[in-house]
Amino acid sequence: MIRRYFKNIVIYLFGISLIGFAVLNVLAYQHAHAMLNFSDPDTVSVKSDTSSIIGKIALLFQGITVLRPQSHSDPAGLRKDCINQIITHPEKPSLGAWYCPGSRNGVVVLFHGYAKDKSSLINEARIFLEAQYSVLLVDFRGSWESSETYTTIGYEEAEDVATSVQYVHQHNGHEKIILYGQSMGAAAIFRAVDSFGIKPHAVIVEGIFDDLLNTVSNRFNTLGVPAFPNAHLLVFWGGSQHGFNAFTHNPVDYARAMHFPIMFLHGEKDNKATLSDALRVFKAVPVKQKQFTIFPDIGHESLFKRHPTKWRSEILTFLMRAG
Repeated sequence: MIRRYFKNIVIYLFGISLIGFAVLNVLAYQHAHAMLNFSDPDTVSVKSDTSSIIGKIALLFQGITVLRPQSHSDPAGLRKDCINQIITHPEKPSLGAWYCPGSRNGVVVLFHGYAKDKSSLINEARIFLEAQYSVLLVDFRGSWESSETYTTIGYEEAEDVATSVQYVHQHNGHEKIILYGQSMGAAAIFRAVDSFGIKPHAVIVEGIFDDLLNTVSNRFNTLGVPAFPNAHLLVFWGGSQHGFNAFTHNPVDYARAMHFPIMFLHGEKDNKATLSDALRVFKAVPVKQKQFTIFPDIGHESLFKRHPTKWRSEILTFLMRAG
């Protein structure tokens, strides 16, 4: 009798565990889909009231709504001779871009972060223009003037980086190409070098993460939610929905392919891509001509906006040393 009672308890607990695990997977799938697929601003008229119980439940089961990044900025706002360009390829997404010519025989190609667009890099682009470089600001797939409605946190965006570099070689005639990327843009650059064999003259990365699982775990830790197994499920389903193994999307592994001058810029209080995470990537880069600059009292945000003088000085010094 007692044995049957304990057996029933074990079966009951096992059933509850299976149901709980299934619910976790459903929630992870929904949140991954919401984070990686942008919503059309014209079709999203009402936001959930997360202060109410119903709103919190809806957020839990549906995930956060991420609007498709867009802007009303104009390339002339960067400089009068800047122009719109569309980077096209018959078998790849089309990419919106702004091009501004400079007097040097070199171009800086700028790539934005998650849920942003090229207009978020206007301030940084002005510094490169000041140094007489041409600049090309690119919208990743899913953002503003590019095609598609999704993001993969830098994995498939690496192809956008490679496409942009190829476009510069073919249409703008620059021999010296410098790549600049923030957060997701930095990860996309690293994968483009490792997986597509692009060879820029130099690279500048800001707010880079070491591996995707770590940066997702950091976000759960910041919210006070256990990272295991939530982060693992989110990464698994995010990659599965787009047909790749997201656990292998790791800049710290791509770093072995970086064989040219490289500069790391990072916020001291970044809790999404932590300082120690970024230093792991820095140490994995085999080239000797590399540097790591820490910006105090700032998190995962534009370093230029908080420290414009320091950012400008560090960038111009690096460009001079890189030739």
